[in-house]
Amino acid sequence: MDVIRGILGMVILVAICYLLSNNRRNVDWKLVGAGLAFQVILAILILKVPFVYDIFNFIADRFVDLLNFTEAGASFIFGSWPDDAFIQATDFSTSPPGKILFKVGYVFAFKVLPTVLFFSAFSAILYYLGILQRIIFVFAWLMSKIMKLSGAESIAAAANVFIGQTEAPLVIKPYLERMNKSEIMCLMTGGMATIAGGVFALFVTLLGEEYAIHFLTASIISAPAAIVAAKILFPQPKNIDLNRSVNVPKDKLGSNLLDAISLGTTDGVKLAVNVGAMLLVFISLVALVNGILLYVGDVANLNADIQSSTGGRFSGLNLEYILGLLFSPIAWVMGVTSDDLMLVGQLLGKKTAINEVVAYVDMSTMLASDPTALSPKSKLIATYALCGFSNFSSIGIQIGGISAIAPSQRKTLTELGIKALIGGTVACLLTATVAGMLYQL
Repeated sequence: MDVIRGILGMVILVAICYLLSNNRRNVDWKLVGAGLAFQVILAILILKVPFVYDIFNFIADRFVDLLNFTEAGASFIFGSWPDDAFIQATDFSTSPPGKILFKVGYVFAFKVLPTVLFFSAFSAILYYLGILQRIIFVFAWLMSKIMKLSGAESIAAAANVFIGQTEAPLVIKPYLERMNKSEIMCLMTGGMATIAGGVFALFVTLLGEEYAIHFLTASIISAPAAIVAAKILFPQPKNIDLNRSVNVPKDKLGSNLLDAISLGTTDGVKLAVNVGAMLLVFISLVALVNGILLYVGDVANLNADIQSSTGGRFSGLNLEYILGLLFSPIAWVMGVTSDDLMLVGQLLGKKTAINEVVAYVDMSTMLASDPTALSPKSKLIATYALCGFSNFSSIGIQIGGISAIAPSQRKTLTELGIKALIGGTVACLLTATVAGMLYQL
């Protein structure tokens, strides 16, 4: 039943892209089939083939080890009180549920955000040493051969798996000015559908070490899904001569190793401050909107009915309830259990309207106050569906970041922003659907 529902979900998601395509006649269905097959095969290999799973689980565990090393620096700066706060936040005998978010917020600021700094610096070290470029080349070569992409598209898609949506374009900087609209669409969609190493560490800290393998898998298998979505929404013109050579630039980050570490740390500070500021502002705005909606619900006598119909999961008319209604059909398509449709729909809505960090914080807080709020399958599917940068703020981030290094592409970037957001969202949902299909296999 999970497989049949998953296949139905994949067909519906592909159909959504087809309906929104700018040129349906030019859709390369061989590429679409190859991309979807590649995604499913990768997922089966990583999650269901023991020796492949062991390899990727080993890699994920090493990420977790690196995450633990971060605590040495954080402890030196902040001492032990963030750990004490975390213990109190998860001790229900001393922490009323109303105080959990307050305490977890302090832990997030002083224990979670430091991991972003460390992973940003560590990624810079790997890039300076040329290790990251070699890994990117392997993935780019595979996708180029399987889906017949241009070299620039393949490299960008592979880079997006490991580094952020603003850093990946730097890897293909020599190609950017000459890329056509379909190639730019592929670049933007890939950035929307995957995550960076710094936020990978952040998400592991929020949900738990056992989910490291799933975050790694999600980022990898979302790359072919992003290509599929992009090439349906904006197909490559036929009879066009593409440069299919896969040449990853050998430029190093920084003049020496210490310079690379410094640059990586500086980028990490910008990312951590941006994440913290976005959370502060958007959570405050959500609270404001919820206050207004709750008042409207009181005036319209809706709040009591909403509480009753949802078994007390929603206190009344609020943004979470509305988003849950809007996104719950999509949650069903992915394979979420019936009892959890509203909650997962709420998380999907928050991820799209605000960002994935807010959604994961919401999910983490929800599970901290009630570990049974989501079934294991629903939690797994939500983990995959939220794992990507596909939100409205990312449109601005990509336009600003890519146009800074390729000014002639600014008009194309602004034209494709919304479509790239749709493509990135669909790619994440395809990945979650595949995860749901494999849950009981």
